[in-house]
Amino acid sequence: MIQQRGNFDWMLKQLYDGVPGIEMIVVLSADGLRIARYAGDPDAADRVAAACAGLQSLAGAVAQEIPDSDGRMKLVIIEIDGGYFYLMAAGPNAYLAVLSDVVCEPGRMSNSMRDLVARIGPHLTSPARHDGQTV
Repeated sequence: MIQQRGNFDWMLKQLYDGVPGIEMIVVLSADGLRIARYAGDPDAADRVAAACAGLQSLAGAVAQEIPDSDGRMKLVIIEIDGGYFYLMAAGPNAYLAVLSDVVCEPGRMSNSMRDLVARIGPHLTSPARHDGQTV
């Protein structure tokens, strides 16, 4: 089910299998490019990745307004009719996004995502790009 980087397969499958209700997992770069996905439609994963670029930027801007904040987004949870959306910083220039149904318990999901990122965050890093090229 991983479409771009097979080495992410076991990492994302472990999250998928460990938390009931996951519909799609997307690993993306800060500029909204899909690095990998598990489950779900590939076109939908690309749309989610693109939307996440704006969302993480917005969350970072809001975080800068919180006193004593380092200004970095850590986790965004959006409750939607029919499910939840989670976006978590996963490493330098990389994010982990999960869409789930209503069966999924948000506390369990965020803890499972946090555990995954703590264990494999360095593997979820996307190199910085300039003019579409990796620098």
